[in-house]
Amino acid sequence: MMNKLHGIIFAYRSNPNLRELTQPRNTCSIPYGGRYRVIDFMLSNMVNAGITDVGLIAHANYQSLLDHVGSGKDWDLSRKHGGLRILPPFSYADKRGDGNYRGRMDALAGVYSYLQNIRQDTVVLAGGDLAVNLPLREIYASHVKSGADITAVCTSTPKGTPRSCDYFTVDKEGFASDIVVHPSEAVGCESLEVYILSKDLLLSLVDYCSAHDISSFSQGVLLTMKDQLKIHVYVHEGYAARLQSVSGYFARSMELLDPQVRAQLFVPERPIKTKDQSNPSTYYGPEAKSLNSLVADGCLIEGEVENSILFRGVRVEKGARVSNCVLMQGTVIQAEAVLKYVITDKNVRVNPGRMLMGHSSYPLAIAKNEIV
Repeated sequence: MMNKLHGIIFAYRSNPNLRELTQPRNTCSIPYGGRYRVIDFMLSNMVNAGITDVGLIAHANYQSLLDHVGSGKDWDLSRKHGGLRILPPFSYADKRGDGNYRGRMDALAGVYSYLQNIRQDTVVLAGGDLAVNLPLREIYASHVKSGADITAVCTSTPKGTPRSCDYFTVDKEGFASDIVVHPSEAVGCESLEVYILSKDLLLSLVDYCSAHDISSFSQGVLLTMKDQLKIHVYVHEGYAARLQSVSGYFARSMELLDPQVRAQLFVPERPIKTKDQSNPSTYYGPEAKSLNSLVADGCLIEGEVENSILFRGVRVEKGARVSNCVLMQGTVIQAEAVLKYVITDKNVRVNPGRMLMGHSSYPLAIAKNEIV
């Protein structure tokens, strides 16, 4: 059943609200949860549902994304026919001066010839900046059963920034009775921006939006056509994190310290795969302390770590104290340094005795390769 589905992931956005975290990369290749990148979740969702063909729409700043996904081998998407395809904006750059995609319909128009050659009847559109474990088989089955034109996946527990989100009001039959785009406050179910629709409908929508110079899926399709199209809403009750700001990234990271959240995100029958890196196990020194933290492989801990997430290869030297922090790969916290509410990007070095303090609502973010 599931090889009737084709996956398309929008991986072109570099969200400026993520400041230091998206300087060297786009949003979907942000490291998350100790050993993953955000893109891993949507790729794994698709593969777990039996999808064998996935197109990744990239734009600027996608070097780290390419380094991470490679040929798609780690997700079993390295295939002779189909598999993972990276779709850069070649045909699109000539059409408009600045070359940036203004929205999802722009991005789809930029890869139009790819869409025409899709072998499957139905397409799943999804963003790459969402950490969630979706039962896509179930969602597809409910889409077919409902007879809808489009199925939208939503969450009943909104966590996004309303000004960047869409919201659905759902009637008794499970269809959208009202749709609100980017309001000042949340109303109804928040869209996770995952949509299932037929290939033919997708092509006709792209044609319509191109002809009317409409760049946004929310404005051009959901709002303009909500009365012509039957839009079914699937409400996902599990955990879902959208990374839309530095404080949001920090809050969603800290939620991973809750075992219930981890149980909803890492479901044994739908594993989240990532790029394989064989690291040695983490070494804890004789005076090391680690409380309520997620610590990846290959770390060296001789100081104290509390309520924190440490990626691979992080070093916390003797006398250093780290609490409520997210330390990305290769970060070195030297002797006697103290960090509270800090996010360090990859390969940051904090000199001995330094004291860095952020706040839970305004964490301190330190850019990649900095020495503090």
